[in-house]
Amino acid sequence: MMKALTRSFDVRTSGKGTYEITDEVASIVRESGVQSGTVTVFIQHTSASLIIFENADPSAQVDLKTYFERLVPEDSQGFIHTLEGPDDMTSHIRMVLTRSSEVIPIAERQMQLGTWQGIFVFEHRRAPHRRRIVVTVLGV
Repeated sequence: MMKALTRSFDVRTSGKGTYEITDEVASIVRESGVQSGTVTVFIQHTSASLIIFENADPSAQVDLKTYFERLVPEDSQGFIHTLEGPDDMTSHIRMVLTRSSEVIPIAERQMQLGTWQGIFVFEHRRAPHRRRIVVTVLGV
């Protein structure tokens, strides 16, 4: 019989950077009792994103943040959507370049992430925020 479970949780960020949520998602997968299926993780925001990324060496996260600072700099001229500050439109662009959801297979009641993979909220705003994450587990 097919099972479905949806849960949500908040992640408090302290500004730009990555915030690992792998353990929280894994807990929801265990709660679901699904042996085989998928878990979808979704962020309900347009100025932060979700990524599956290296979780063993913190320098990879520093490099990612540095790369996005060069790719979409806040001092770019010509943006109209700046109501919430100079990081307003740039945070939306960074989100579009990444993802708002991830789907991960489940086998034997475990997410099938690779050895060095983790699930992260990628915060694109300078100020602290509370980000809402929705997790749906489907399977048997």
